[in-house]
Amino acid sequence: QELEEVRCWEGARDVRPLDGNVRRWGGLLLPNNPPYNTGAFRFELTFSPNHPLEPPRATLPTPLYHPSVDPEGRVCQPLTTHVHWEHTTRAIQVLQDLLLQLDSPDPRRVLRPDVARQLQERPEEFRRRAEEHTRLHAEPRPD
Repeated sequence: QELEEVRCWEGARDVRPLDGNVRRWGGLLLPNNPPYNTGAFRFELTFSPNHPLEPPRATLPTPLYHPSVDPEGRVCQPLTTHVHWEHTTRAIQVLQDLLLQLDSPDPRRVLRPDVARQLQERPEEFRRRAEEHTRLHAEPRPD
């Protein structure tokens, strides 16, 4: 049911269980705003056996120049921390929060302090580097 809800959402495409595992979903996120809106970004959502009592983990295998995403694709996403997690939170809300984070980088949600500093102090340089990174690494956006 939650998978169907995500499949109908316009912020993602090609969402499906990975390797037939219903606890691991993959797909493409489609950011709305520059500098990321020229590409599509692979995501994985991994659910614990204790879901929904424990939060899922979102990762972005597509390399992304972003203050909240480290080079391994881990994401600083407060919504999915044990402190903030609510068992009633749905998978689509996790992905919507992730997309919002891509669309509006927050220098306070930091996994890459150098990129966050650049975003705050030299925003035009940040945008140029993020656009170039997107051009080189993101997948083409589906129609």
